[in-house]
Amino acid sequence: MKAVLLMFDSLNRHFLPPYGGADWIHAPNFARLAQRAVTFDRSYVCSMPCMPARRDLHTARPNFLHTAWQPIEAYDDSMPAMLTGAGVCTHLASDHYHYWEDGGATYHTRYGSWEIFRGQEGDECIGQVREPHIPANCNRKGRRSDWVNREHIRTDPQYPQTQTVDAGLAFIDRNAREDRWFVQIECFDPHEPFTCDRMWRDLYPSPDGDAGAPLFDWPGYEPVSEPPEVVEQAKRNYAALLSKCDASLGRVLDAFDRLGLWGDTMLIVCTDHGFMLGEHGCWAKNWMPLYEEVAHTPFFVHDPRQPQHAGQRRDALVQPAIDLGPTLLRFFGVEPTQDMLGCDLAGAVRDDTPVRDAAIFGYFANRVNITDGRYIYYRTGDTTAPAYRYTLMPTKMRGFVDLPSLAQAELAGPFSFTKGLRLLRVPVETGNAQNPPGDASDLLFDLAADPHQQRPLDDPAVEARLCEQMKQLMQQADAPAEQFGRLRL
Repeated sequence: MKAVLLMFDSLNRHFLPPYGGADWIHAPNFARLAQRAVTFDRSYVCSMPCMPARRDLHTARPNFLHTAWQPIEAYDDSMPAMLTGAGVCTHLASDHYHYWEDGGATYHTRYGSWEIFRGQEGDECIGQVREPHIPANCNRKGRRSDWVNREHIRTDPQYPQTQTVDAGLAFIDRNAREDRWFVQIECFDPHEPFTCDRMWRDLYPSPDGDAGAPLFDWPGYEPVSEPPEVVEQAKRNYAALLSKCDASLGRVLDAFDRLGLWGDTMLIVCTDHGFMLGEHGCWAKNWMPLYEEVAHTPFFVHDPRQPQHAGQRRDALVQPAIDLGPTLLRFFGVEPTQDMLGCDLAGAVRDDTPVRDAAIFGYFANRVNITDGRYIYYRTGDTTAPAYRYTLMPTKMRGFVDLPSLAQAELAGPFSFTKGLRLLRVPVETGNAQNPPGDASDLLFDLAADPHQQRPLDDPAVEARLCEQMKQLMQQADAPAEQFGRLRL
């Protein structure tokens, strides 16, 4: 048996044809995928954002209750490492540049082999003293290194996404007739900035032409302040990059057709989270409540053991970030460890077997959120209460945890999943940008009656039930005691 995991970053569910995406979006290969796979309608994130979601993928348990953006730990059970240990050839091809920063530095080395492709966003990969040219009409300057990278990426084959998919397809071609392999083809796109070759942008011309149109391809993490025509420009730029992602997906589907892989190869297509493109007056992610546009994700699975279910849809409440580990392990005949809290999705693919009654998700030291598939509840609690990260790898996204915080660290634990190891308990600042700004109230929505989350619901009975489920799921994950206090649970 073989498996291909094709991941995108910041892939918007509501832009895709299988989920009723707008008819102006050019994404025929996602529609084609839905005819060959099972499409999940209730798929949600777990830990947010990028690297916390990758730790979930490796460990099959929530990262966000104990720590923030950080590497894999020595005590973590890593799904690809377990597969490698069981004799499965594992390979990663990715341009997700956070893998080679301090906060993600131990992920790609868990695979048996790996390839990286440089140049996404602010990836500091090109040494250039001369200042790059920054267009006068761009909406924000961003990082200097991003503009350096843009100067050196001129044609579609040079884009990191193209190179990543090329490498993944080369692995598939090289090993198509072999058995027991897993390849993860992970694209940073359509993450901002929404840069791609002109051929994709031409699919979405500005109504007034390009003359004088703003170069709006990198929304800030902030409220929308731009006029409607500029918001539409950002959506068109996102759609152009999404269409390039769709073409990359089509290349993978073509390989499955050409090599006859549908009969013995699992194909999973997913994302880590969505992205706000003006909904609720918001850009991006991280700072606003985890609205559906970010938390509710597209998810597709082709299981070669169950080809008769191609083209069907499923209502089971799933969390790919923590469920894919057990699913892939059991697919290759490897048992998940007792510390893995995710679920094997084979039954859900087969006959919509329920996976869970509720799912929790969120950012570290922020709201904790829960959905049962009908209701979604954002529990804020006391954002000024003390919070701590628990780790033996004290890094941030870029660089190390600051020395004053480390000077206050104490040993704590062990937790049930740390293999008897005690961890550093490092205080974190509260009330900062990682915590909800402005309105810090709890929020409850009925997604059946109000799918666009326009009318917060006042229903104490539903809130009490979801609070109890949240508490139980946090206890199952062995959340630190102060988390319950911060949330007033």
